[in-house]
Amino acid sequence: MKNSKSKYLTGFIVAIFAFLFGWQSANIYISNFGPRMDLANTTVSPATAFTPIIESLMSEGIDLSLFWRVRQTLDDRYLNEEVLDDEEMIYGSVKGMVSALDDPYTVFLPPKETKEFKDSLNGSLEGIGAELTIKDYNLVIVSPLKDSPAEKAGLRPNDIIYKIDGNIASEMTLYEAVTSIRGEVGTQVTLTIIRENIEKPFDIIITRKHIDIESVSLEEKPGSIFVLSVNQFSDDTKTELIENISKILLKEPKGLILDLRFNGGGYLDIAVDILSEFLAGKKEAVTIKKRDERDSEKIFVYGTPRLPDLPLVVLINGGSASASEIVAGAIQDHGRGVVMGEQSFGKSTVQEVETYSDGSSLRLTVAEWFTPAGRSIHEVGISPDIIVEIDEEKYFVDGYDPQMDRAVQYLSSL
Repeated sequence: MKNSKSKYLTGFIVAIFAFLFGWQSANIYISNFGPRMDLANTTVSPATAFTPIIESLMSEGIDLSLFWRVRQTLDDRYLNEEVLDDEEMIYGSVKGMVSALDDPYTVFLPPKETKEFKDSLNGSLEGIGAELTIKDYNLVIVSPLKDSPAEKAGLRPNDIIYKIDGNIASEMTLYEAVTSIRGEVGTQVTLTIIRENIEKPFDIIITRKHIDIESVSLEEKPGSIFVLSVNQFSDDTKTELIENISKILLKEPKGLILDLRFNGGGYLDIAVDILSEFLAGKKEAVTIKKRDERDSEKIFVYGTPRLPDLPLVVLINGGSASASEIVAGAIQDHGRGVVMGEQSFGKSTVQEVETYSDGSSLRLTVAEWFTPAGRSIHEVGISPDIIVEIDEEKYFVDGYDPQMDRAVQYLSSL
C-alpha cells in the first residue's frame, strides 16, 4: 500500500483539553492541525449536515418529538429569554450527542475551540502547558510540557485535578473544566491536586503564560552520544527533526537516545517520518484497523533512512502515548534499538478530524492501530526492554535522571 501522508491524529484528543488550556499539544492532546485540519472538509453547517440523519431516523420510526418539545418549552417559558441563542443551542445538542458515546477521544468543538486547538498544535499557545486526559472519570495530567508553567509549578504525570479554583472538577463537564483552567496571560489558576502516596489534596498555583513549544531538541552527551528529544508530533516536527539529524551526522555520532518521555502524541504520519529515519527497507511502521476491515491498511516507512545503523535507545515513560508508542513499538518489534524506561501510557485508538464550514470540528475515533508484530497496546502500553524507574521527587525537584544516565551508559558500552 502506498505510503501517502496519513489522515490520522493519534494524540490525546483530550489532550485537546490540555491544549486548549494552554497545554502544549495531548496530547491529551490531549496533541498541529495545519493543513490536516481539513481532512474531511464539508461545505455545510453542522445543523445542515445532520438533517439527513434526522430524516433517516424519522423514516425508521424513531420518535424525535421529545427534542422538539423541550426546545419549544425553552423558547416559550425559559426565564432569561436573551440567552436562548439558536447557534449555541445547536452546538450544545451536538456536544451532548457526541458525549453520549462516552469516548474521551471523540469530541465536538465549536469554532472558537477548534481554532484554539489548531493554534496549540502549531506550537504556540497560552495557558499552563500540560496535557490532560480523562481516566476513570477523573481529570488527569498526562504530562506537563517541558519548561512550561505547569512543569515549573510542580505538576506531574498522573496527578488528578480535584478542584479548579475551589470548584470540584468531577462535577464539571470537560468543557467547563477546560474553560476554568484556560485564561489570559498573567492571570493565575489554583489547582487542587490528588497525588499518589500523598495523604491529602494540596494546592498548586500556576500563572498562565504564552508558551512556544520546541518540537525537537538536541543535546550532546560525552562520548559522541546524542539525545534527540521529541516533545510533540506536530507540523513543525519533521522540519526540526531533519535539521537536528543533519547536525548529528556532521559529528560522527557513536549512539543516539530518542527521548519520547512526556510526549502525548500527535499526527500519525509524523511517527512514520521519524521511523523512516531509522528503519531500512520496506518495513511496516503500523497497521490501522477500521470498523470495515476492507478499509484497514498497513503503513510502511519510506526506506531511505539516514540513521539506519546508529546504535539507538528509545526512552519512554507513563507520559509517552499514542504516536510515541507507535515509534517505540515499531523500533522494538523490528529489533532496531532498545526501548528503555517505564511502561508507556497505552493509547492505540486513532482519530480523524472533520471540519465544517462554520469553523466547528468533530474529532472521532475511527480505528485502532497495531504494532508491526500485531500487538494492541491499548490500556496496556509498551513494556520497555530494559526497565529503569525514577524517583519522582528526585527527578522533578533535583533533576536526577537515572533513565538518561542508564541510556548513556548502555550506548557507551557498545
